[in-house]
Amino acid sequence: MSDALKIGIAGLGTVGAGVAKILRDHSEMLTLRAGKPIVITAVSARSRSKDRGVNLAAFEWFDDPVAMAKSDSIDVFVELIGGEDGVAYAATQAAIKAGKHVVTANKAMLAMHGQPLALAAEDAGVNLRFEAAVAGGIPIIKTLTESLAGNKIERVMGVMNGTCNYILTRMESAGLPYEDVFKEADALGYLEADPNLDVGGIDAAHKLVLLSSIAFGTQVDFAGAELEGIGQVTINDIHHARDMGFRIKLLGLAQMTDAGLEQSMRPCLVPNSSPLAQLEGGTNMVVVEGDQVGQIVLRGAGAGEGPTASAVLGDIMDIARGLNIPVFGQPANTLKAAKSAKPNGESAYCLRLNLQDTPGIMAKVSTALADAGISIDRMRQFSHEDTSAPVMIVTHPTKRATIEAAFDVITDMGITTEPPLMLGIVEV
Repeated sequence: MSDALKIGIAGLGTVGAGVAKILRDHSEMLTLRAGKPIVITAVSARSRSKDRGVNLAAFEWFDDPVAMAKSDSIDVFVELIGGEDGVAYAATQAAIKAGKHVVTANKAMLAMHGQPLALAAEDAGVNLRFEAAVAGGIPIIKTLTESLAGNKIERVMGVMNGTCNYILTRMESAGLPYEDVFKEADALGYLEADPNLDVGGIDAAHKLVLLSSIAFGTQVDFAGAELEGIGQVTINDIHHARDMGFRIKLLGLAQMTDAGLEQSMRPCLVPNSSPLAQLEGGTNMVVVEGDQVGQIVLRGAGAGEGPTASAVLGDIMDIARGLNIPVFGQPANTLKAAKSAKPNGESAYCLRLNLQDTPGIMAKVSTALADAGISIDRMRQFSHEDTSAPVMIVTHPTKRATIEAAFDVITDMGITTEPPLMLGIVEV
């Protein structure tokens, strides 16, 4: 049997402790599957005294993760610190320069620095693996880089932030407004230190652009992603959408078109009968469409100690087995600079308008939509107790820019009581 693979873990929060527990509890099984022992030799975190539910006394302690990344006592640097810059980035760079393999769950760092890190890792002949950075325990990176390598990927989409999915489904099931469920999620520890990373769609977009790079052979392009969070979604929107046969999800969608790479993360409507509509709580789902395989749906826990630590161990096992493939599925020096494109295809939309409840208002809205070339599929006005009338309109397929122009006209009329909301309808 080969010599042991020596692991150094930087960051001993929920996931780091989970990795240590798996290596402790499944040592014999992992050795048999990897063909060599996998052992922790070093750890680094801010506090030595914190109780993490696992005994770390036998491992060399480093106060400085950069020093650990360079140490001869490790073969693999496991980066679980987080943050796009700072010590996480510095330690990852140091590990690669020192010839260490890197396993990370840091989607923000890769979304911002994925290309230079991939070039450095491939030049050094080391692995840079990041299964745990996207969708928790769902093996979507391995699926794209390995299992679907024979496919031209046509579209990638999914629900990739468990916190947002929790908020939206909790609003619906409990009948609570966004503000109340936001506070509840914060109290439960579901939100990032900067909540906008979750509810603003930033965290999910970090994940989407990593999948885009693999799927379409482009350099990671976070700046090219269009973002819209869930803060505008009201409990009435959720109930009215459900009445019309839809559920609201924060949905990421990426596809390559003749105009360039479209990447968007925004609230959308999905039919009640679709797989995405069935997602509850913190569950994630990623849908991949390939020219040979058709549609593949992967569903599972998007976060948490066990699922994320499982993804980290999957990457460690591949390194132990000697697998070394390009970071984003093809050599980093062949990845094309992404040409960003705004979504320009036609699709149906659901429009939420809160209108002054006076005669002739609906006629003005219908005329504005007709003048813009927007055809109405169905329309419903919901009961209300004040002077603001909620209206939901489902359009026939049209372009987003066309609706945006019509919204400008309607808003300029002074007949709305709050900004309108546009939700794309995505068929899955």
